[in-house]
Amino acid sequence: MANTATVHNTAQSGHLVKAFKEGIFAGVIALGMFILYIGIKTDQDISNTLIWYPRWGLLAIFVAIAAVGRFLIVGFFSPWVAQRKASRSQVPVHEVEAKASFFHRHFLKIALLALVLYPPVIVSTFGVQGSLKFVDNFGIQILIYVMLAWGLNIVVGLAGLLDLGYVAFYAVGAYSYALLSQQFGLSFWVLLPISGILAAFWGIMLGFPVLRLRGDYLAIVTLAFGEIIRLVLINWTDVTRGTFGVSGIPKATLFGIKFDASPDGFAKLFGLPMSSAYYKIFLFYLILALCLLTAYVTIRLRRMPIGRAWEALREDETACRSLGINTVTTKLTAFAIGAMFGGFAGSFFAARQGFVSPESFVFLESAVILAIVVLGGMGSLTGIAVAAIVMVGGTELLREMEFLKQIFGPDFTPELYRMLLFGLAMIIVMLFKPRGFVGSREPTAFLKERKAVSGSFTKEGHG
Repeated sequence: MANTATVHNTAQSGHLVKAFKEGIFAGVIALGMFILYIGIKTDQDISNTLIWYPRWGLLAIFVAIAAVGRFLIVGFFSPWVAQRKASRSQVPVHEVEAKASFFHRHFLKIALLALVLYPPVIVSTFGVQGSLKFVDNFGIQILIYVMLAWGLNIVVGLAGLLDLGYVAFYAVGAYSYALLSQQFGLSFWVLLPISGILAAFWGIMLGFPVLRLRGDYLAIVTLAFGEIIRLVLINWTDVTRGTFGVSGIPKATLFGIKFDASPDGFAKLFGLPMSSAYYKIFLFYLILALCLLTAYVTIRLRRMPIGRAWEALREDETACRSLGINTVTTKLTAFAIGAMFGGFAGSFFAARQGFVSPESFVFLESAVILAIVVLGGMGSLTGIAVAAIVMVGGTELLREMEFLKQIFGPDFTPELYRMLLFGLAMIIVMLFKPRGFVGSREPTAFLKERKAVSGSFTKEGHG
């Protein structure tokens, strides 16, 4: 027993020495990476002369975070993960499947109940006017990206078609609602399906030229399509008003009831004090309903022949053709349905903002939506929703973290670093969860019993 304890202590001390060395190495690398980006700040004086001054304290904090973080990962976190995997591998599979907790069994119901109760809880906690920020910036903003990511999931996650221009359909839906509502006076409820149909039409228009393209070539063409749409919106000034955008877009109504200060408005009709929070709460439940519609349609389509054709196309297009599946219609339906949900989201976005411009539909938006799909686990609706909450909600939360100025200095602006932290979070997730937050899912076709397909038996997030 004494010899065993001695060997264990020696191995542990050797492991800590290795962790210490890697921590020092990570600190040196961080110093080299951040010395110009963080350690030196450039500015202009009154005479427009370029000046610079060091920020050694902020640089030291970043280096310390990298060194200490690497030490903790190698010395403590990695051994704990390895031990946890070893202990779980010794448990029989039937016992693992039988240990599903109450939370896991009823996760979707709990999540839906929490979303329904979110606005009343926020209003009761912060008041009607105080709830505006939480309902709009966190609730509505996150749900918009959830819907966009679920729409892109049909194209990328189910059909395996890499689309880098998905924001174009988002723009088509937004501008369709903005222009048609102003020119023809049509209501939101009429233009919502029209915007989706127009976006689906453009999805088919994109699908025809790329029928024979795969992989990187398909990604390049879709990226170009997204940029073409944005440039058209900028330069077609007679219709889209160019970079000035379209303002004064009519709001959505609730059974004809407007959310304004008129005598027939929502607040006066129900005897409530005038506040814009009521419109935001209405929009929250509206985008929640649109998200549920997207999830329901996606789940139903996956169980239909077209959904299984998408999955067959994703796994092997050659084998898909050999089985007699029409890959032309399969690809076009994937592009059209995915684009339709993007158009729905764009129409809602225009009604929420009251203003649209080409700057809202840049390539970065497509990249963020695609990153959410990949990080959540391609093909997994639950994982994508979790990824949207973490990524979008996390970046919005940075705006509220004023205490970071006490740590990094008064000149530190958290929201300027949100894309840096977004990329760091993506790297961390890909290191520890390479197949996304949800690396397993239930198959649509099964024999006798439905069993989850582990991410270990799939490749690069597929499956």
